[in-house]
Amino acid sequence: MNLMPLEKLGPRELPGNRVHFGLYLPWVSAKDGNRLWVKVIHEHDQFLQHVQPKCFELTHAPDPVYSDYWSGEILIDPSERPYPSSAWGQPGRYVYRFMLRNPSVSHEIDWIVDPFAREFGVGKLSAFTLGYAESHSYTWSEEEANWKTPKLSDLVIYEMMISEFGGSIEGASEKLGYLADLGINCLELMPVSNVANTIDWGFLPIGYFGVDERFGKRCNMQRFVDEAHKRGIAVIFDAVYGHTDWSFPYSYLYRELKYNENPFVGVFAKDYFGESVDYRRQIVRDFFFTVNLHWLDCYHADGFRYDCVPNYYDGSVGAGYSNLVYSTYQAVKNKVRQNKGYWQRFSNGHDNTLIQCAEQLEEPVEIVSATYSNCTWQNETLGAAKGVAHGSKDAITDLGFRLGLSGYPDQAQHNADILPKTALQYIENHDHSRFICNFIHIDQSDLLRQGDRSLWYRLQPYIIGLLTAKGIPMLWQGQEFGENYFVPNEGWGRVMLMRPVRWDYFYDSIGKAVIALFRKMLALRKNCVEFREGGHYFCNHYDNYQSKGVLLFHRKLGSAFSLVALNFSDQEQWVPYAFPQSGNYQEMLHGADAPALNLGQVTAGETRWLQVPGNYGRVWRTE
Repeated sequence: MNLMPLEKLGPRELPGNRVHFGLYLPWVSAKDGNRLWVKVIHEHDQFLQHVQPKCFELTHAPDPVYSDYWSGEILIDPSERPYPSSAWGQPGRYVYRFMLRNPSVSHEIDWIVDPFAREFGVGKLSAFTLGYAESHSYTWSEEEANWKTPKLSDLVIYEMMISEFGGSIEGASEKLGYLADLGINCLELMPVSNVANTIDWGFLPIGYFGVDERFGKRCNMQRFVDEAHKRGIAVIFDAVYGHTDWSFPYSYLYRELKYNENPFVGVFAKDYFGESVDYRRQIVRDFFFTVNLHWLDCYHADGFRYDCVPNYYDGSVGAGYSNLVYSTYQAVKNKVRQNKGYWQRFSNGHDNTLIQCAEQLEEPVEIVSATYSNCTWQNETLGAAKGVAHGSKDAITDLGFRLGLSGYPDQAQHNADILPKTALQYIENHDHSRFICNFIHIDQSDLLRQGDRSLWYRLQPYIIGLLTAKGIPMLWQGQEFGENYFVPNEGWGRVMLMRPVRWDYFYDSIGKAVIALFRKMLALRKNCVEFREGGHYFCNHYDNYQSKGVLLFHRKLGSAFSLVALNFSDQEQWVPYAFPQSGNYQEMLHGADAPALNLGQVTAGETRWLQVPGNYGRVWRTE
């Protein structure tokens, strides 16, 4: 994969109120009678009836790699204001779009979005800021030079949709201290790239090189990342590279031209959602590789969560997903080796701490085993936990294996590179209803139905298991104080309904109880190395444990040993356990306040009967 020359693509401000535009439009040539214009208007004028956008014609040149290149330079002259009160010629944000005339099409093809825009206006408008360097450019803090992306085994991820979490990017930034105090050290941001709708999850992008206007300007996101890094929190971005919105320019334009073939869009692997993109095309491969490097460079991203990988996964040595994560890894590795400034964030005493997380729910083990992905989403733990909540036969056994990531590699070698490997562990994410919704029946047609928070106590063994399990724990915003939104399985009600985090839950009795457990467990995980890096052994004995609603597993690294007992039943259970390691065992959840819970000195091979309260758990530890 090759980097596109961004210095000649999109709008670029030049001295003297001049702006240069450039874009690739493969198979759209002047020799075929095509003519292309850019329409520009100051954002303060865009809704005034007396002010229309100014049109500037661009010129065509053949391109040896991407076929056809269109460009032009415009002058934003204050003396040419179209109306006395117009803001034309003043500093600030201008919105623009492209318009094409083709001799074979009877109408003007208007509303062509700039695929290389760095800023966006309302809806399908691209944007640039005149005087950006003076008024909006961001200077990174001194602390940023010392930032290091955490290693994989130390990550605790918090999935966030900025607008729902904080109302705005500024509101979300104000709560970064809260997240750091909670024990979070990595944010996974739902898509922030440009979309057509004001309320939208963001998984059908129309612009990839910048931040959607809902979240502010480039400098706002840079400041957000900087503030997160100051608090020890990495930031990874949702990357939607397998499909786009129908109004994405490389879909919309060629559809309007009625071409039989498209140079960008087309079925490649699977064909889920929106307009699939075709990685057989070099422009597609280079486009998304350039997007990756742009976000790593411009926004200091710590990595990516790649959405809907089946749409562009064509095997471990394929042209699509595998090629993208390989090329991105190698580009970052080269930057680190060349001692390139802030790229040193990926050198943390390890080869490369770049986070590349796949959402390949169909083959999660394969994706981390066979590609340069170092972690993956997987719904198997969530599915097993739901089975336990619904009382399904053998669900506790299934959950026991899933919490240990049975079948997943701890590392893999690709070429000369040895990468650590793991998977995310979660019981909530944006795609699913809050876990508490599993404890009642919910009518799927009722978008506003919610889980019963009075059943919060039933969440406790799942929380304890999640934060002591093997892999990377992930929380979905508000989970830590008992959010209870319902999400339908299909339909627009999933993606176009605002579900703001209800911070008042933080203060009520249920919220206080839930967050107290999360804080305790996150501190335990941070302070006990076996939960981050140790082996996992599931005590699979149906008569002793699962038949009683109990799940036991232990985590071990060196001399550190912890036994985790989870009770999903409503009754207290007593279960036997033969300790494989001698030691002085302390109960880590309440043993400091209730010494009777501590087991004291235990000899290897000694069997003890353990008391595990209903809808709760215990953690006994020795070193």
